[in-house]
Amino acid sequence: MIPDAMPKIKSAIPWGEALAHAVRDPSELLKILKLDGDAGRLAAAHRAATLFSLRVPRGYIARMRPGDPQDPLLRQVLPLDAEFKSPPDFVADPVGDLQAMVSPGLLQKYAGRALLVVTEACAVHCRYCFRREFPYDAANPKKDRWAAAMDFIARDTSLHELILSGGDPLTLTNEALDDLLERVGKIRHIKRLRIHSRLPVVLPERIDDGLLKVLGSAGKRIVHVIHANHAQEIDDSVRTAIAKLRNLGEIVLNQAVLLKGVNDTLAAQIELAEALVEAGVVPYYLHMLDPVKGAHHFEVNEEYAVRLATELQHNLPGYMVPRLVREIPGRPSKTLLPIQPRHHREH
Repeated sequence: MIPDAMPKIKSAIPWGEALAHAVRDPSELLKILKLDGDAGRLAAAHRAATLFSLRVPRGYIARMRPGDPQDPLLRQVLPLDAEFKSPPDFVADPVGDLQAMVSPGLLQKYAGRALLVVTEACAVHCRYCFRREFPYDAANPKKDRWAAAMDFIARDTSLHELILSGGDPLTLTNEALDDLLERVGKIRHIKRLRIHSRLPVVLPERIDDGLLKVLGSAGKRIVHVIHANHAQEIDDSVRTAIAKLRNLGEIVLNQAVLLKGVNDTLAAQIELAEALVEAGVVPYYLHMLDPVKGAHHFEVNEEYAVRLATELQHNLPGYMVPRLVREIPGRPSKTLLPIQPRHHREH
């Protein structure tokens, strides 16, 4: 709990301002990047934004290359007409979240763990997001519904780890997050908290003194799983944010998604691994794309992905190689895709 002597957090704080001023208009995004001269691209971005809205912080845009429509950060957030062309096996709930919901907003897929969808809000709208069509209203990830989830968790003593997800849990105010962590802190059989957040990467201002005090008083081991897909995402501000989390004693891991045209080369994966380890982050998972409606254009062939992971293992120390996995609904864990004997090189 935040100590009473600690000054109250005001709404007009730097990270809140940065979040509020995120770019939401495709016209503005393309203008900033000097790509607004292409009328077709602009029209397509506006059309696809009706399927899933645009949102991207300005600090993240600043890491993109102006004038380059193939920039790997831009490709993750720019709406495209390709989003209208999903095949039948790309669906609204590709990882079985709804069938795993045991209480409003609480998912239980794997032994010993549960995941709480604490908010629908994100700082960035990634076009490949597996929850881009998640029915947040039905899941009702609101503060007044946490009580039901906490009761469920408190009754199930087989649970030892709680995962906070969303949306993005770090879009909660410090007060709301402190309230949630205080409730979790009273459940003795929960040994660890895992926080899945993209904010240390896309909005590193969020890792401020107020948040650090909240996390530092949680009374549980915290594992922070960030989400970076490309080395270009990791600049000095991100490294500083990660260092603050590590100084609290948090374990910091990264999970990436293998995305066509973003990070589907050996060079890109090596650069990402190097950048992560340099920042003190352990490469944890490299996910195959979840087949969510609207994201088919990001899909990488599994055979190629296995060859890429094989080459990555042959070119890096083992601790720098993420596990290539796919999430298949109903299975008791992520499905690990094994590497193959070395006969291929990237081409």
